[in-house]
Amino acid sequence: MKNKITALAAAACVLLAGSLWSQQPDQDPLLRAMKEELDRSRMLRIVGLDQPYFIEYRVADETNFSVNASLGGLVSSGTSAVRFPVVKVRIGDYRFDNTNHVLSDAYSGSRYDSGQLPLENSYLAFRQIFWLATDRSYKTAEDAIARKRASLKNVNVVDPLPDFSKEPPQKALLPIRRVPVNETAWKDRVVRLSAVFSEYPKVIASAVELQISQATNYLVNSEGTELRTPENLAFVRVLARGEAADGTPIRDASVIQAFDADSLPPEAELLRQTSEVAKNVSALVQAPVAEYYDGPVLFEAPAAAQLFGQLLGDSLKVTRKPVTDPGRTPPYLPSDLENRVGFTIMPEWMDVVDDPTQTDWHGHTLLGHYLFDIEGVKAEPLSLVDKGVLRNFLLTRTPVFKSFENSNGRARFSGAFGADAPGFGNLFVRANKTVSFGELKKKMMDLCRDRNRPYGVIIRKLDFPSTASIDEFRRMLTSMSQSGAGTRPIALPLLVYRVYQDGREELVRGLRFRNLSTRTLRDILAASDENYVFDFVDSNAPLALIGAGNYVTSASVISPSILFDEVELEPIQEETQKPPIVPPPPLIPETTRKAQSRSPGAHLPAGF
Repeated sequence: MKNKITALAAAACVLLAGSLWSQQPDQDPLLRAMKEELDRSRMLRIVGLDQPYFIEYRVADETNFSVNASLGGLVSSGTSAVRFPVVKVRIGDYRFDNTNHVLSDAYSGSRYDSGQLPLENSYLAFRQIFWLATDRSYKTAEDAIARKRASLKNVNVVDPLPDFSKEPPQKALLPIRRVPVNETAWKDRVVRLSAVFSEYPKVIASAVELQISQATNYLVNSEGTELRTPENLAFVRVLARGEAADGTPIRDASVIQAFDADSLPPEAELLRQTSEVAKNVSALVQAPVAEYYDGPVLFEAPAAAQLFGQLLGDSLKVTRKPVTDPGRTPPYLPSDLENRVGFTIMPEWMDVVDDPTQTDWHGHTLLGHYLFDIEGVKAEPLSLVDKGVLRNFLLTRTPVFKSFENSNGRARFSGAFGADAPGFGNLFVRANKTVSFGELKKKMMDLCRDRNRPYGVIIRKLDFPSTASIDEFRRMLTSMSQSGAGTRPIALPLLVYRVYQDGREELVRGLRFRNLSTRTLRDILAASDENYVFDFVDSNAPLALIGAGNYVTSASVISPSILFDEVELEPIQEETQKPPIVPPPPLIPETTRKAQSRSPGAHLPAGF
């Protein structure tokens, strides 16, 4: 579990200074305070009301370093530390408790716990905050179970599921590690990366962001689980925006990730990827608007991995519909695959496995590796699709179906209605029947020729995780709903190319998918013999929307390129704002600009 960095970045400005150290369990005051306060909390009782049967304490102990720069200028940088506790109390029993009601998380009383633990190892302060948080959580649970019972008096629930599954306790106390960060070197590097956009005048807004998070996750519960595990993540995020002549907003992004800063690529590779984002936006600004298309579509491996991560991965994250009062619709969106277990959802020559135990793939470190999920369940390989047939889901300790009442270790996010939310680690999409990428492309063009299509379509990149603003995301949902494209958001294709029979490729813009769903996966015709590893920061927000999720974690998708028999793409129809009234200022100093204008043969970029 990693709490959202941006939400708490200003909470503290003191690090556990650049240290590398290890503690024995009895020398760790935080772990000791959690265990001893948990033991004392077993005395929680209110005469005549339900008693606790399960108590859980979690802490995310993080140190963060961040840098933000634009056009060669440092915008912000900072170091922060935070200890974020989560306390859960379940009352009743495993079959029926205070969770899985639409108001399970509601609390109307006064809150005395601060929501954060002190950065100093103050044992007594830890105990005090855990005591107050436990008291609040217990009172919230008593209110919630009363509301749930009241709602069930007016609702018929056929063959109810248990509210919580029993799982064996786990113990793993790994060393605490903090590696010093060369802050000066990283500031200079990020500034140099951001300066790349000065050479691309068609990019009207850009930013390069670095975040290095070093975290230790603690978990103890009343069943006997005791965990202390690391969860580190470092990433460089490159964002760029432009605007076409018709006012259409253009954007592209690249996120380069690793478990630690030393494992990030060298500066030359970071510069290459930054330049690629700038070139993509510049090209899209000038690209023609595409028209409606219905025909064969080839997803190159990076885009295919993004598609599987969003379309299939999100649909396998099944959650439970909460109890509510009659006539009220709960905020709940079911999965397309909920009733499809045992049905064919992909070609019979394809399998899908989630394996968080894998640490690398052909020398590439997999960022979806983890030992235990946030509920303390051990991670194991999980077959999700076998020979095209759906076999399983990503499950937490909150049962969802009668035949799947136990967790398979996929609780990765803090969820709603008193429960946790599922996610995958390393999602392997495997094809047992493959061809070369060249043959895949030829097959697409043959299909287009047979169907009298003037061109085929190759998609090289999707907007996933989405870099859309909240306003753009809302407009996208409204537009999709009005066009009949469905209510579940689908990532927009960013890099779409028409491929003509003579081999010529043409970049186009302004398209979105229509009627694309998990059922479309059955239309996969072929897959390539080469795979791509797509690492990303996943969250419980739709499309893993950057900056919108309360909790984030790292994940990987390993996928080949895939050819679909038929995919619909339609133009995006929405109002756009007019371009800026005044031209942009020059991106190079005035003195340099004048010197260039006097030099023989000198020229300026278009638009100056």
